[in-house]
Amino acid sequence: MARFVRLSTFFAWCTAAAICGAGILLSAFYLYLAPQLPDAAQLKHTQLQTPMRVYTSDNKKIAEFGEKRRSPVDISEIPTTLTSAFIAAEDNRFYEHGGIDIIGLGRAAAQLIQSGRIKTGGSTITMQVAKNFFLTRERTFVRKFNEIFLAIQIEQALTKPEILELYLNKIYLGNRAYGVKAAAQVYYGKNLDELSLAESAMIAGLPKAPSRFNPIVNPDRAKIRRDWILSRMLELKMISSLDYSEAKNSELTAGYHGIQPDLAAPYVAEMARQKAVELFGSEAYTLGLNVYVTTDSELQASAQNAVVKGLDDYDKRHGYREPLDHVELTGEENDVAKKQILRNYIAKTRFTPAVITGIEPESIELFTLSGEEGVIHIANASRAAPFVNINKVGKAPTDLSEHFKIGDIIEVSALSAEATPSEDTPTEASADVSGEIAEAPRLPYILEQSPEAQSALISLRPEDGAILALSGGYNFRMSKYNRAIQAKRQPGSNFKAFIYLAALEEGNTAATLINDAPLVFNDKNLETSWRPENSSGKFYGPTRLREAFYRSRNLVSIRLLKSMGIKPTLKHITKFGFNERDLPKDLSLALGSAGITPIDVAAGYAMIANGGHYIEPYLVTHIENSKGETLYKSDPYVVCDKICMVEKNAAEEENDASTEESFKPAPRIADARAVFILHSMMKDVIKKGTGRRASALKRSDVGGKTGTTNDQKDAWFSGFNTEVATSVWVGFDNPETLGRREYGSRAALPIWMDFMKDALADTPAAHLAQPEGIISVKINAKTGLRTSYAEQTLFEYFRTENKPEEERATPPSLDQFDTIPSESTARPEDIF
Repeated sequence: MARFVRLSTFFAWCTAAAICGAGILLSAFYLYLAPQLPDAAQLKHTQLQTPMRVYTSDNKKIAEFGEKRRSPVDISEIPTTLTSAFIAAEDNRFYEHGGIDIIGLGRAAAQLIQSGRIKTGGSTITMQVAKNFFLTRERTFVRKFNEIFLAIQIEQALTKPEILELYLNKIYLGNRAYGVKAAAQVYYGKNLDELSLAESAMIAGLPKAPSRFNPIVNPDRAKIRRDWILSRMLELKMISSLDYSEAKNSELTAGYHGIQPDLAAPYVAEMARQKAVELFGSEAYTLGLNVYVTTDSELQASAQNAVVKGLDDYDKRHGYREPLDHVELTGEENDVAKKQILRNYIAKTRFTPAVITGIEPESIELFTLSGEEGVIHIANASRAAPFVNINKVGKAPTDLSEHFKIGDIIEVSALSAEATPSEDTPTEASADVSGEIAEAPRLPYILEQSPEAQSALISLRPEDGAILALSGGYNFRMSKYNRAIQAKRQPGSNFKAFIYLAALEEGNTAATLINDAPLVFNDKNLETSWRPENSSGKFYGPTRLREAFYRSRNLVSIRLLKSMGIKPTLKHITKFGFNERDLPKDLSLALGSAGITPIDVAAGYAMIANGGHYIEPYLVTHIENSKGETLYKSDPYVVCDKICMVEKNAAEEENDASTEESFKPAPRIADARAVFILHSMMKDVIKKGTGRRASALKRSDVGGKTGTTNDQKDAWFSGFNTEVATSVWVGFDNPETLGRREYGSRAALPIWMDFMKDALADTPAAHLAQPEGIISVKINAKTGLRTSYAEQTLFEYFRTENKPEEERATPPSLDQFDTIPSESTARPEDIF
């Protein structure tokens, strides 16, 4: 007995010594490591790495940028089912321990003693928070002790719900998804409150090994892990037996769900991204910025649809070029192999790429990227009328086998609703009445072709330059080149609006007569002479400026510029924001030979639309952080009339609180009366000029101007009312002719009309108010002089000081109009 007592005492002392030794060792480690540990309290103010998101003016998400997909949520927004699944999977004593689980650590220590290395860390959720926020992922003793000590500090600094919230928002769950909200979207395309019990358990199984237990890549392993978590939840009485059975027997429904914007506006989104990076550098991708832009979602969708439709219509007018490519098929390829082939053509078409697997005179059999067997009947292949040259199209094919062959890669689209089988249509092989297996019918498709021509559309709010809608091309996936802001192209007659406005400011009137007659510029050093012509090839003699403008007479524009002088005219034009270095210093300026981007043209037209005030186009209205705090706010010029200025000045004098929302008044850059007269001239372009097709809009308040360059390499239409100004360009990226009949009125104007029809829908007429100093006078339509007895009379607007003379009894002689300049007055170097 005494021996037993002595042994018991010995072992007790040994145990106490071991405990004391362990305590001393832990204390030593703590004293050594504590000074190096971060302050756990800072987790209360932590900023999770969150991607940048871009929103329209009506709060529709159009893009997300950043390596990590994360949407932080409050713990109250996370369903109990999901939090319970994570606790069951990762730390079932989470609410009981103080940061470390002694049992779990003991298990990890036993494994270390047996194998000589760390296999499992025995980490609690709190320890994982410590590791994820403060430590590296290396497996060392020092890091493990740091993890333990930090977990204890975290438990003292934060509540259990706060710790769980940090964990569920920070944890990596595969497929670039960080946090449970991102995972719910990535794997199921759902919000958190829409997840089922089985889906919650599946997500909870991912932290252990996001790749190995990924339900998309490894569904079998993922299901085993899910079912184990469900059994743990049942064992811990988190769910009932019925819930367990239903969840365990449910099918796997996980699939990859990419970022789902409310609206696809990639050109706008990329511009917003560049602005954010310009302001915040690379941190723009991690700060959780919310970037708000000026574009309206409905107008943006309309702009892109108009561009796509306009280019498709243009392309159909010029015939089918050829298939995307040709591959040799052995006939042994399975569906996977054919899909792999077709994936190479995703970026080359807006439509669905398909490979021809069989061909008959009146039908084409095909296999699409989506894995469907399809057919194109000859009635749906009218698109195949061959391209002969830019001005000629061949006849629609009567035998498809003469135009296509097996292995051709073509572009197709489903034949509307008919491509979707009805409930009565078999989609798999089925038995017919004779008992034989009937082959499933092939889905009907239409032959398509993505155009090579491109377009840009940009619409501005004349009041302040806000970009209402923008399309930089046919398809962003096919080409990321933003033609709206990057392409410098010749505007042609689109530029005449600025020449004519300069003329009106210089004292010319809408009734001024300019001779529309041939001009020849000779130089002995040149083999040829420059002989500018009108698009019609005809000349019409003395013409009033109003008529010359709406009929787009080139010779009148050249003579007008020559009479004013190039340098004085450039002074007027550059006030509209055009870079003088881009403008030619010769008479070709009158024909729009300068290289100008569509956004610059649109801005110029917006300044005409607003009555002659300077504005600058802008896209980003403001940028907020994840807490809703404003980090950046735009400060645009805003058009402010006399009443507006009086109110603004009064508010500033009284130090009214509203001055915090002050703005920069847009300075006037053009005579209000000259701009008003130009407005009326531009409305005539639509009423009876080159843009009269736009009269189908039935709007009395819109004006504009067509533009076409030599050989129809660039086609334009720009137009406006006082609320919306829009420019459209059509052409090839490498300038070449669009075709001899592809003028601005045919290639660009329909796109402008389709957009403006939506932009102006249900809005009242918005005319420019007539300023003081404008009079309306009856004139002789032929002479432009004031009259009361001529046979052809009309009313014309004049500035008061430019009121025309009373018509003489005998009209002026045409001899006063210079027809052909002499070499002494016009030299080739003045032109080129």
